[in-house]
Amino acid sequence: MPRIRTTVVGSYPIPDWLVTNPSEQALMDATRVVIATQEQAGVDVVCDGELYRFDINHPETNGMIEYFVRPMDGITQRFSFDDLIAYRSKSGMKFRTRPPGTVVGPIGHGSLDLPLACARAKALASRTFKFTVTGPHMLAKTLINKHYADTAELAHAIADALAAQVRHLDADVVQIDEANLPGHPEEWEWAASAMNRVLDAVPGTPAVHLCFGNYGGQTVQKGTWDRLMNYLNALHADHVVLECAHRPPEELLAFRDLKPEIGFGLGVVDIKATDVESADQVARAIERAEKVLGAGRVRYIHPDCGFWMLKRPIADAKMRALSLGRDRFEGIATH
Repeated sequence: MPRIRTTVVGSYPIPDWLVTNPSEQALMDATRVVIATQEQAGVDVVCDGELYRFDINHPETNGMIEYFVRPMDGITQRFSFDDLIAYRSKSGMKFRTRPPGTVVGPIGHGSLDLPLACARAKALASRTFKFTVTGPHMLAKTLINKHYADTAELAHAIADALAAQVRHLDADVVQIDEANLPGHPEEWEWAASAMNRVLDAVPGTPAVHLCFGNYGGQTVQKGTWDRLMNYLNALHADHVVLECAHRPPEELLAFRDLKPEIGFGLGVVDIKATDVESADQVARAIERAEKVLGAGRVRYIHPDCGFWMLKRPIADAKMRALSLGRDRFEGIATH
C-alpha cells in the first residue's frame, strides 16, 4: 500500500445517457461506470459520483443542498416574494438565485435515506469506499430560518438529523463537505461544534472536505486558509480534504499549524481548469508540500473539489494523473 492514498472529493460528470433516459436501473448502471472508472484510474478511495443528487433546477450546487434538506421535516419549499428578495441580497448567497426551503418547524430527518444510497453504491465498489454528506453549516446558511433563534441553533438541529442517518452508513470513509465556511471563518466555533456532532456519529473513518466553491470555474467564497486553522484543529476528523491546487502556493505555510494527528489531504488537481495535469506536476506538488510541512505529512492527494462541471474525458484524465503522480513521487513502478 502506498503511503499517500489517492481519492476524489465526490461528484462526477453526469453521463449524457442518464440525463436523456433516467431510470433506477440507468442510475445504478451509471454509478457502476463511475466507480469502475475511478478504480481503473488508480483511485484508492472511491466515491459514487453523487449522480442521484443532481437537480437540474439548481445546477449551481449540483444537489449538494436540495437532496438533503427537501426531504427533512420542518422545511417547506414555500416562501414569500419579500423573503426571496431578502435572500438574494445576502452577501453569502450570491451563488444561488432561490433558497432551497424555509424552516418553519423543528428539523427532523423526514424521508431522507442516506443509508440506502450508501449501501447501493458500496456494493458496486471493490476498493475502499467513501460516502459524502453536505455539512450542517452550509445547509443552515442556505435556508430561510423562521423557527430557530439563529443560524447556529439551526445548524445544530440539522447536525442532529444528519448524525442520526450517518450512524447507519456502511462506508469505509464518511466525508462531510463544507463549501461555505471558508468565506465566513468568523463562524468557526459554532460551525465546528455542529460538524463534530456529525463526525462523532461516523462508524468508520470521519473526514472533512473544505473548498472555496466552484461554479463554472469561478471561486464562490473569498478567504484564506490561515483564518480556518482554529476550525480545522477543532474537528473530530481523521483527515481533511482541502483545496490547494487553485490556491496561492504560499498558503501551504498555514498548514504547519494543523494538528499532526489530523491527516492532511492535498488538492493537486485544479478542477477549475480544463487542462490536464501531468504526472510530473502532481509529483512536484506533493514534493513542494512535504518540503513546507515535513516529510510524511501528506496522507491523501485528490482534486480540489468535485468533477461534475467538467467533461468526462477531462475528469477521467485528471484522475489518472493523480495515481501516476503519486506513484512517481513514491518511486512506485507503473506498467
